[in-house]
Amino acid sequence: MLKEKSMLNNIGVQVVIAMILGTAVGAVMGESAALFAPLGTIFINLIKMLVIPLVAVALISGAAGLGNSSNAGKVGVATLGYFGLTSALAVALALFMGEMFQPGINIDTAGIEGMFSAEYASKGELPTFWATITGMIPTNVFQSLNEANILQILVFCLFFGIALSKQDKQKREPIINGVNAIVDSMVWMINKVMIIAPLGVFGLMAEAVGTFGFGALMVVFKLFMVYIAAILIFGFVVYPLMVQVFTKTSAKKFLVAMKKPQAVALSTASSMATLPVTMDTVENELGVKNSTASFVLPLGATINMSGNAIYYGLVAIFFAQLFNIDLSIGAYIAIIVTSTLGAVGQAGVPGPSFLVVAVLLAAGIPIEGLPLLFALDRIFDMIRTALNITGDAACAVIVDAIAQEEATVEETELEMNEQKA
Repeated sequence: MLKEKSMLNNIGVQVVIAMILGTAVGAVMGESAALFAPLGTIFINLIKMLVIPLVAVALISGAAGLGNSSNAGKVGVATLGYFGLTSALAVALALFMGEMFQPGINIDTAGIEGMFSAEYASKGELPTFWATITGMIPTNVFQSLNEANILQILVFCLFFGIALSKQDKQKREPIINGVNAIVDSMVWMINKVMIIAPLGVFGLMAEAVGTFGFGALMVVFKLFMVYIAAILIFGFVVYPLMVQVFTKTSAKKFLVAMKKPQAVALSTASSMATLPVTMDTVENELGVKNSTASFVLPLGATINMSGNAIYYGLVAIFFAQLFNIDLSIGAYIAIIVTSTLGAVGQAGVPGPSFLVVAVLLAAGIPIEGLPLLFALDRIFDMIRTALNITGDAACAVIVDAIAQEEATVEETELEMNEQKA
């Protein structure tokens, strides 16, 4: 009885139960289930209210914590290199799975051609390299905060955190302590909001299933199954294997610890909203230093989107097969490059992913069928977010292990030099 009670008190279990109940209610009530939509809206709005301030102060805290250490540059390079490599690997896996299982072959589009539309063609422009770089630099940081421009907030907060770490100890410590107190306060607030997460998830699932039903899903059922398989391979094989190989943390310990953040990611479809839960898990269950977690995780929630990369790659293959287009080597390269860049540019908040348009256009694939997927984007988004935050946590564990190893080597060299002296 005690075990059952503790299980029911677990937020992850509550969220899963709420998802099942919401799906059942949506299937039974149909479009009438929209009456539960405000529950989901209130929950998401509360999360959005807290996410931007949390990301800002957590990044300042993390950058300030790393700024004084000699291996700060190595941590930054290792983090960005990891994000780029895993995103590219994710797209490659998606292309391989798409070619192997061919989800877009033999699909009868006669009954769904009314859903086809070219209205999203104008949303497919991927900014140039310099446009991306200049767009990341805020001219007014308060405007960036107001508009929730994640990349601009990221750049300013990292810069400010490093600058803070370079000040005299007596000047910087009170400010850093204050920033850390704000981080703790924001985490407390989000943890309180998470109490109503099951209600919010129930409302979101009831509305989604009631509005779209399972009919649209049946059309892309094979794509959905291949997508799930690719996500599971990356989340339960690739990431745990990387943790096992590059750190002293076992793959089993990593997977067990990630249950709660994954459940929250499924419920919110937002890496940002899951951030406090991921930080708590990584620090307290996986033993990552606060300075590393505060730097890597907010950064990952912004630019590490391996789940999105898998989605972009599979959707490209799906529509190429649907429209009988033979992709050249150049098209595959275009998909990998555009998907990787698009994944980095996709902010960690829930909503339709229009960057997939850029991927299709880059490979010369028609985009008329996209409304088919946008109707189900919430379901795809929930699943890919769970993989995104798993990748963030794996990165934090790996980067922290590298940083600790470097610190140990430095201490050993220092001791040897002292003994020689």
